[in-house]
Amino acid sequence: MSQSRRLLGVVMDPIDTIKPKKDSTLAMLLAAQRRGWDIVYLRQQDLEVRGGAPVGHGARLTVRDDTERWFEIGVPWSGGIEQLDALLMRKDPPFDMEYIYTTYILELAENRGLLVVNKPASLRDINEKAYTSWFPQCTPPTLVTRSRSALLEFLKEHGKVVLKPFDGMGGRSIFIVTQGDLNTNVIIETLTDNGGRFTLAQRYIPEIVNGDKRILLIDGEPIDYALARIPAPGESRGNLVMGAKGEGRPLTERDRWLCGQVGPTLAAKGVLFAGLDVIGDYLTEINVTSPTGIRELDRQFNIDIAAKLMAAIDRKLAAKAA
Repeated sequence: MSQSRRLLGVVMDPIDTIKPKKDSTLAMLLAAQRRGWDIVYLRQQDLEVRGGAPVGHGARLTVRDDTERWFEIGVPWSGGIEQLDALLMRKDPPFDMEYIYTTYILELAENRGLLVVNKPASLRDINEKAYTSWFPQCTPPTLVTRSRSALLEFLKEHGKVVLKPFDGMGGRSIFIVTQGDLNTNVIIETLTDNGGRFTLAQRYIPEIVNGDKRILLIDGEPIDYALARIPAPGESRGNLVMGAKGEGRPLTERDRWLCGQVGPTLAAKGVLFAGLDVIGDYLTEINVTSPTGIRELDRQFNIDIAAKLMAAIDRKLAAKAA
């Protein structure tokens, strides 16, 4: 494959359903196209394994920075996935068994030489909520348990806590519970399925009113600005899909320390693009499946984050070829 004409695959949700003004995957594809790379568009259902070989049945794709006509599907493309130079795994959660099966197919292609961003095994291993436990020096007091009594004891100790399911996204099913709340037992029963599912509890961080910051990392190194997602009036969740306002801010010294704690580990695990969620001084989540926030930061600070990611991919490909 010509080095000057890379072939970049992308596995994503149906491109006609995205919101082009804010979609980070579109930003990545636009940056790749500006570099002269060709794009192959794939959905999960376009992947299969034949005789142990990972195969894709997709199409060439052209993208535009246009909120009305942002894509054009071209001629069909079929073949071994490893024929691509690199592939972006950008399928949004839910992180279900179909997602895991997809990573198995991509790992087969990786074993045949394909650069997959992010590394399929790390997509499986790095749960956005659970993996913060690998960095306890960065997090608020945290408990992972199925036990109702343990959660009640944690609530008693801290007075006000956040309870989250492991498989949630976009702020769904996140509860803030204060000691004495009459709904405490039913919330715990619901989240743990009466002791049948693990639940994450964290001490409530009052600085949430100033925003839940998303810090983007490329190959372990942070972008200089974070997107603070400030909860809407009457809301406690800093998620854009829940009406939060996105406000860009320069990284603080504490933000950079947190990135220094987490970034090298992510880079070593083949995570080329990640998003850290930080409230106040604390790391609360590590996002590796399909982090967002590129377009909002690009607009506010006149930067091109996706171009930095494509440059990092190019460096990885050059190192492989050397």
